[in-house]
Amino acid sequence: MSIEVKISKKPITYKKAMLFMNKRVEEVKLGKNNELIWLLEHPTTYSAGVSFNKKDILNKNIKVIKTNRGGKITLHNKGQKIIYFVINLNNRKKDIRKFISALENSILQFLNIYKIKAKSDKKNIGIWVKGKKIAAIGLRVSRWIAFHGCSININNNLKQYLNIVPCGLNNELVTSIYNEKKIRLQNYEKKISDIFVKNIDKI
Repeated sequence: MSIEVKISKKPITYKKAMLFMNKRVEEVKLGKNNELIWLLEHPTTYSAGVSFNKKDILNKNIKVIKTNRGGKITLHNKGQKIIYFVINLNNRKKDIRKFISALENSILQFLNIYKIKAKSDKKNIGIWVKGKKIAAIGLRVSRWIAFHGCSININNNLKQYLNIVPCGLNNELVTSIYNEKKIRLQNYEKKISDIFVKNIDKI
């Protein structure tokens, strides 16, 4: 089956996105629907992966949604692009490391369009610019169906990271495309989806 690309222009709540994605995971397992790459934004939301620590919540007044993805606590907000995926590795190489590399390379190639020199880190999954994190990856695999996603900071409010210890790291060590280049991107979603589809299809 081919990869369906879905691009949402209006913000989607985290709960609604999880319900949609979990339904698609079950459909892909049963061979009843296509794989998915879904680009969207969330309203300000703090989500906690399976290895999060309560100590990482610095502002006790914020609401944190627990989720079944890997990783710790992170922020989603306006100006951050989420790339969710539901990919069937049964139809590809059953190699989680290669899949993560495809995701990392996709983000690096997208950033390179805007002359942003970034790199991946084997110890700390994600994409980094001058020691600051610009993109995060959270992954779960069930019966070789890989799902959840990536986030790229485009022009979001980085001050909201100060409420948490994002991904177990110093909350000041985050950046965005706008923070690095002072450019405001427009109509870039298709560029991202094309790169992701191309790299995932190589696995």
